[in-house]
Amino acid sequence: MRILQAMGIEYSVLHMNEGHPAFAVLERIREKMESGTSYRDAFEEVSKSTVFTTHTPVPAGHDVFSFLLMDKYFGSYLPTLDLSRDDFFRLGINPSQPEGFNMTAFAMRCSAYRNAVSKKHGEVTRKMWHQLWPDLSEDKVPIEYITNGVHVPSWIDRRLGDVIFNHYLGRNWLEEHDQRRIWELIDEIPDEVLWKHHLAMKNMLITKIRERAREKWLNSSSDPRLMMASGVLLDPAALTLGFARRFASYKRPTLLLQDMARLRKLLNDPWRPVQIIFAGKAHQDDQQSKLLLQQVFSAAKDQAFGGRIAFVEDYDELVAQYLVHGVDVWVNNPLPPMEASGTSGMKATLNGVPQLSILDGWWMEGYNGKNGWAVAGAEGQDRDAKDAAAIYDLLEKEIVPLFYNVDEDGVSHGWVAVMKESIKMTGPNFSARRMAKEYTKNFYLKAIEASATAGYRTEKKGVKEDQFRRI
Repeated sequence: MRILQAMGIEYSVLHMNEGHPAFAVLERIREKMESGTSYRDAFEEVSKSTVFTTHTPVPAGHDVFSFLLMDKYFGSYLPTLDLSRDDFFRLGINPSQPEGFNMTAFAMRCSAYRNAVSKKHGEVTRKMWHQLWPDLSEDKVPIEYITNGVHVPSWIDRRLGDVIFNHYLGRNWLEEHDQRRIWELIDEIPDEVLWKHHLAMKNMLITKIRERAREKWLNSSSDPRLMMASGVLLDPAALTLGFARRFASYKRPTLLLQDMARLRKLLNDPWRPVQIIFAGKAHQDDQQSKLLLQQVFSAAKDQAFGGRIAFVEDYDELVAQYLVHGVDVWVNNPLPPMEASGTSGMKATLNGVPQLSILDGWWMEGYNGKNGWAVAGAEGQDRDAKDAAAIYDLLEKEIVPLFYNVDEDGVSHGWVAVMKESIKMTGPNFSARRMAKEYTKNFYLKAIEASATAGYRTEKKGVKEDQFRRI
């Protein structure tokens, strides 16, 4: 807050992402009190212009600090707020975990507007934080949802957007990409054009993976078996599944490895082979996630799979770009309801890569029965085995046959139909532009009006209401 002040950046609304920056609220209150406002009035004015977004459906993922630590760092600050230690601590106490100062509880109490990042996550979040509003029924807990979206100009493949979309959707498609009517024109693209483009993207992906392996081989004394695991034997003609994300246990990166015998048969089919590209990193302090990564890497080294499992090391945004553009199917199998939203699938489907996913997060809103494949998600102790079996079934009975059902020109028209439906669903509904408009309409305009009512001079601060309305 003080950096913004020193830079002369003024504002009317504070939007906090998770609880990490929530102490900014205190600094806003302190600034108001410097001009003579009481703490109570300052708190009310600041909270009316504060928005809070939470992404974490796991209680352990929310910051909780000991009261001893809070005393150490806020003992000299609280007097500037005319706030007692006990009153301050009460703002951060989560009734279900009263042993520390919970940053999310603090942020929610200090914000007039609160939201989760998908419809399902909204239900999970209201249940998780119901104790902050014990007098309300769970469905009345004041936490809304705005589903995440992806920045279309950043994640759409340049050749797909600048060449194909410009020709068939019109040169202004990007300026209006949150309008459904624009994306209906996807049906005008000839199947062979979209199919040919996708095969080119797939070739680029596999070429990139092989080049990375070649560079590693030239610059190190790597074990040849490790090189084989990095994707040098990938086949551009094989149906390619992609799984790339942080290796957290709830994302279940090893779910496809549940039945190794069934997987071997699926991958090594001589007429309709399948291959899987894994990529991702484990947090350095998360030992369980490291073990999951090791299991995937061991499978990639296993000769029984014939090089049809690859693990791409050094996962970064560049690798992610190649993957979301070039794989045939995007796989996502979180443990429900742990996926708050999930944006990697949006990036893939935006480029015509259908998603195969557990129904959780954004996929509960995004799946329409024609734009990919969904697994409901089992319950009970053997849920992993059941979910894996459901995925194998979809692959064997629907996905593999559809992909390899090509005409004399080598085009799989049924597959292209799913690709088109994927683009048409994701383009207007899961873009960052749509998301920003919803934040503006649902929160920002109301918060600006509250700021003006509370005495903030928005025009002086360079934030005019009509600017937001034009968005």
